Amino acid sequence: MNTPQRRLKVAVVGTGHLGKQHARLYQSLPEAELLAIADLDLDRGRAVAEAHGTTAVASHEEIPRDVEAVSVAVPTREHFRVASYFIERGKHVLVEKPMTSTIDEAKALVELARDHNVVLQVGHVERFNPVLEAVDRFGIRPLFIEAHRISPFRFRSADIGVVMDLMIHDLDIVFHLVNSKVSSFLATGVNVLGELEDIANVRLVFESGCVANLTASRVAIKTQRTIRIFSRDSYVSLDYGMRKATMFRKAALLREGKLPLLTGAKAGAPPEDLDFRDLVESQEIEIPDEEPLRRELASFVDSALHGKAPAVSGEEGLRALEVSFAVVAEIRRYLDRIRNGDGSAPARE
Repeated sequence: MNTPQRRLKVAVVGTGHLGKQHARLYQSLPEAELLAIADLDLDRGRAVAEAHGTTAVASHEEIPRDVEAVSVAVPTREHFRVASYFIERGKHVLVEKPMTSTIDEAKALVELARDHNVVLQVGHVERFNPVLEAVDRFGIRPLFIEAHRISPFRFRSADIGVVMDLMIHDLDIVFHLVNSKVSSFLATGVNVLGELEDIANVRLVFESGCVANLTASRVAIKTQRTIRIFSRDSYVSLDYGMRKATMFRKAALLREGKLPLLTGAKAGAPPEDLDFRDLVESQEIEIPDEEPLRRELASFVDSALHGKAPAVSGEEGLRALEVSFAVVAEIRRYLDRIRNGDGSAPARE
């Protein structure tokens, strides 16, 4: 006789754009039971709750005590207050990115989760994009990374700049791929729509020797989420939005040293009819058709049920936040120099 699968009792706090999706997906996971939804706008919360067969309350403090895990999808300024409330009561927490409003708050959440022995996962959803996971399988050692993340302005993110809104995703991904400390960086940015930066670029140099160049913008007409990862003899081109990944590698001509000119030898020359396409081999990487957010929530539920380390830990969320704050600070220094007539922008150690 089969033992019934235990289901994790979960709740969602906040039913804005992301919170609604959390509720929808928890309801679809066989390992989860959506116990309640909390939102200060009770009418909005009730509408989401009715759509997914659960109950709504007006405050996170009214969520039933037997809940085991919670998604925190409230505005960033409330992340620490709501997440710490549940952690202190022994509940597992998935908090959306950016993790908190300040570095001190993020550090405190990490300590609280450690002290109470609960899972603290940060909602860097791109980690669960099957495009990125396909690259992980190849074990590529990056030497140069170039990322572009641009989109039209989203009014729900008006309280944060483009670094915390968009670039933080790529910062987290780059650290995940490179696994090295930053030795120096250079950041620039421009505010177009308001007081916060709307366009940003950062160049990171890592102790491993890898260099990453990241650009984020929210004053674009189209949406683009791409990254290219170069290694010694290959590179991978990823398109998160299209869920497409292509690997390019040296062709046999180069691997076997049959082109002396390209291998540095003094003698020899390439054939006259040689085409660049003869120098590389391309391979489309098969990508499963899976929703990244659903994979993220399923991973969180699995960690909470079985005591596993989360895929994106609080420490990793803190790291992404620390680098993002450093980038924002450097952008503001850069803009101050521009206003004062000094266009120089020295790299930060």
